[in-house]
Amino acid sequence: MPKLELGDLQAVERLKGSNIPQLLAMIERGYDIVAPVPSCVLMFKQELPLMFPDDAGVAKVRDHIFDPFEYLALRHKAGLLRTDFARPLGKVSYHVACHLRVQNIGLKTRDVLQLIPGTSVEPIERCSGHNGTYGVKREFRDKSLKIGKPVMQRVSSRRCRLLCERLSDGGHQIESGLEITRSRRIP
Repeated sequence: MPKLELGDLQAVERLKGSNIPQLLAMIERGYDIVAPVPSCVLMFKQELPLMFPDDAGVAKVRDHIFDPFEYLALRHKAGLLRTDFARPLGKVSYHVACHLRVQNIGLKTRDVLQLIPGTSVEPIERCSGHNGTYGVKREFRDKSLKIGKPVMQRVSSRRCRLLCERLSDGGHQIESGLEITRSRRIP
């Protein structure tokens, strides 16, 4: 995904040529693929199939790759997910990453977390401002934080026990924005 975001289509094709055969080998052995990062799932489910519409290997991987909570929700629907959770999570703020929302799989993370007794999940469906490689570039840092400010304000105002962010970079973005906000309040 970072190569695609930077417009390096040759690298995307080279990486596809390396990754797809390895993933196909696992699928042929009976495995589904679960990728923890929404951007990775998006790349294999939507971006590569759009770029290589006639590649049967890409299509097969697309049909066998899942977001972890999408996969857990499917397991739950099939009666295959243990739900004997021992500890409640309380009130959770859940930032729904842009790369997860664009996949149109719904709020599976919220749905699975709410299977835990004593847990309520409040989704925040806005951009954190990180935007892949954008948020790590020095020249865009201030703009990135400005874009993410509404998310950070909602996280701060909800006073939740936990923040759930499915993209580690987005989580760091929100966390650093909250730290900057807190430090500016201190006289």
